[in-house]
Amino acid sequence: MGASQSKTDAAPKVIHSGTPVEFSQDVVDYLSDRMASPETTPERQSTLDNHIRSRIQAEIQTLRAEEEKVRQEIQQVLEKENLDREIDSTSEGGGVPQGEAATKNSATLIGDLEEIRAKVDRYQARRQLGDFPSVKEAGEAVISCYRSNESTPLECWKQVAQFKAAQYLASLR
Repeated sequence: MGASQSKTDAAPKVIHSGTPVEFSQDVVDYLSDRMASPETTPERQSTLDNHIRSRIQAEIQTLRAEEEKVRQEIQQVLEKENLDREIDSTSEGGGVPQGEAATKNSATLIGDLEEIRAKVDRYQARRQLGDFPSVKEAGEAVISCYRSNESTPLECWKQVAQFKAAQYLASLR
């Protein structure tokens, strides 16, 4: 019951046509010329350019969002520090002994400061990748290649690969 439907035939089925298929010489010439020329069509090139532009814009947006996140974290830590200072000033007049409040708040402030320093150091390390001469040279090579090949930016793949490698090596240092 139904076993014959689930079996697959090992031999492919070939259908022979009684009429031969022929192509005009114009179609054959067009297809051979199309295969011989490695250049992309203007429509394809504009599509590729738009795709590259959108990827660059997306990367810029993610970097801006990351920068905004770091700014917000710094602002939150500064607000917390200000609140701690206000608590210190109010606790000096209150019933809490002054030595205990100062010790407690200074310990938390030191921990907060260490966190802020670590975040700022990570942020500065990312921004200072451009300080390496190899990264700058590779970046300038990419820019000059893009400017000289405005209509065919994909020809700059070697410079882009060198730039990525230079950034990676600089980030390891």
